[in-house]
Amino acid sequence: MHGRLDDLFALHYWHSPLFRWWQLFTHMFMHGSELHIFSNMFALFMFGRVLEQSLGPRRFLMFYLICGLGAAFCHLSVLSLQFGSFHDAFVHYQQHPTLQEYAQMLQKGKVTHPVFGTILSHWSDNPTCPDCAQVSIMKLNEYFTGLINEPTVGASGAVFGLLFAFGYMYPNVELMLLFPPIPIKAKWFVAGYAVFELFAGVKNSVGDNIAHFAHLGGMLFAFILIRVWHIRRSMW
Repeated sequence: MHGRLDDLFALHYWHSPLFRWWQLFTHMFMHGSELHIFSNMFALFMFGRVLEQSLGPRRFLMFYLICGLGAAFCHLSVLSLQFGSFHDAFVHYQQHPTLQEYAQMLQKGKVTHPVFGTILSHWSDNPTCPDCAQVSIMKLNEYFTGLINEPTVGASGAVFGLLFAFGYMYPNVELMLLFPPIPIKAKWFVAGYAVFELFAGVKNSVGDNIAHFAHLGGMLFAFILIRVWHIRRSMW
């Protein structure tokens, strides 16, 4: 049942057969774990209640949803760049399925799954392997299909929009970090978090399943809304 809900309501890449337009909204109300939903709801409680008092309930809700939508569009745009490059390399490899092209394909696509390394090692040890090209194409197709059908869930993009708005509107409010437990002004906390998300997104570490550019997208759309709505800052 959980998988069926993910297929219907989690956000999918727009070229995935599982993509539906309503997922741009519904993914914000789904989460992958108890810790995931707790962290988002805690941040929503800490920063959202202050912003709701400043913006009013209706504008706050609109702000929250637009940040979530903006985060989704940024995430999908980055996936388009990543998957587009992989798809082009894969199409080229299918036309020239040689050992050298296969090695380059893995490098360009940043494919690190162990099964592909095993195929590469076996093919390198047996250059005349009759089935290696066909097996590699089949496995790469399965890998790519899995990538474009991977669901994205969570309200983190919208929450990061609220975090940015709080840092912008109340830049001098001191927040207490947990590790280490030291106070830091909201503007520096938000700026540092944004830099970290950009670094993590660009690095794209193996096993990192966090949508860092969705977080940055939420911040970006928060900034745009603040400028469009001419929301003033408080110098607390």
